[in-house]
Amino acid sequence: MKRVVVTGIGVVSPLGNDVETLWKNAVAGKNGVGPITRFDASKFKTQFACEVKDFDPSIYLDRNEIKKTDLFTQYALYAAAQAIADSNFDSAALSPYDIGVIWGSGQGGMETLEIEIKDFVENNYQPRFNPFLIPKFIANMAPGMIAIKHGFRGMSFTTVSACASTNTALMDAVNYIRLGKAKIMISGGSEAPITEASIGGFTSMKAMSNLNENPQGACKPYDSTRNGFVIAEGGGALVLEDYDHAIQRGAKIYCEVVGSSMTTDAYHMTSPLENGEAAAHAMNLALSEAGIQAAQIDYLNPHATSTPVGDICEMEAIRTVFGDNPQSLAISATKSMTGHLLGGAGAIESILCIKAIENGMIPPTINIEHLDEKIPAGIHIVRDKALRKEVHYAMNNSFGFGGHNAITIFKKI
Repeated sequence: MKRVVVTGIGVVSPLGNDVETLWKNAVAGKNGVGPITRFDASKFKTQFACEVKDFDPSIYLDRNEIKKTDLFTQYALYAAAQAIADSNFDSAALSPYDIGVIWGSGQGGMETLEIEIKDFVENNYQPRFNPFLIPKFIANMAPGMIAIKHGFRGMSFTTVSACASTNTALMDAVNYIRLGKAKIMISGGSEAPITEASIGGFTSMKAMSNLNENPQGACKPYDSTRNGFVIAEGGGALVLEDYDHAIQRGAKIYCEVVGSSMTTDAYHMTSPLENGEAAAHAMNLALSEAGIQAAQIDYLNPHATSTPVGDICEMEAIRTVFGDNPQSLAISATKSMTGHLLGGAGAIESILCIKAIENGMIPPTINIEHLDEKIPAGIHIVRDKALRKEVHYAMNNSFGFGGHNAITIFKKI
């Protein structure tokens, strides 16, 4: 099996539209939440979200690309362009069939589909649809457009496993490189879910916080008063590369991807297993693939969306794997700042893991005022302020509706 390393990263997020801005704001504990500006949310139970600010797609996209793409694809193209520039690989020196794109998205072009259906109804059901409707909303268009823009002709597809979509994409991309089927893969995820149907649907199932009187404090993983997640948008991209190829060309290497795995709860459409059994098994599989013990993980970026059930089910899985008093483990739930990017969550969180390894710094979990009594006292949750700590191994957990559990492990080189 070939080794796989990360040689480029790029991002568009509620905390900044480049990696350094995201990292600076995450370390500072900045909150990305604010009132919804995409539409009039006054009639909705939840009226706030973590929106991307000051997004200018024309920095990386031309007019035709903007016209023909949904926002989730624009986020993908934007983040991927940053990551490719950061990696600085010479695509002309490679066969285009040695470079592929595997991307994650849970919803795809939800906004485009909503707009077209509303127009259809408002125009007395006259079938005058945008000719770009289908390519704009189908979820595979993000990797397709990245490949088109950069001329990559290797494998290209989208993974859809709800909020575990990005980690699923990363796992697939890593494995294809390990098997020698590609030298470089662009992987990550993006989502643009701040739409009327998404907000309405998630609030109807009581998954989102409705703390409209204090939106800045609404996303509070592990707090005893948490009442749901805060929806977010954006995307993140990683350039994954064959280690030998990266060394040969003198690439800057951020870290190595040493473990990845998936399991399924096979339990419920939206609720996780209460004892976290399948999630714990996924973490153990990733540890086994990495060839390390749980005690060697220095930083865990958990799924921790701030839902009453989900946070504790994941903590039960963490206890199963790490015990009640892990000496070296620090946990930071960065969704408290970025919100929940659904299928794109694993991309942002993987990048934060990578930057933690690079800088020896773990961002904080904000908004915890009353720690849930179900959290063991020996579990170290980084709260309020960033923690200076050398990180040799970082784990990222992503879980999705349908019972999908996807884990990645990054190693300092």
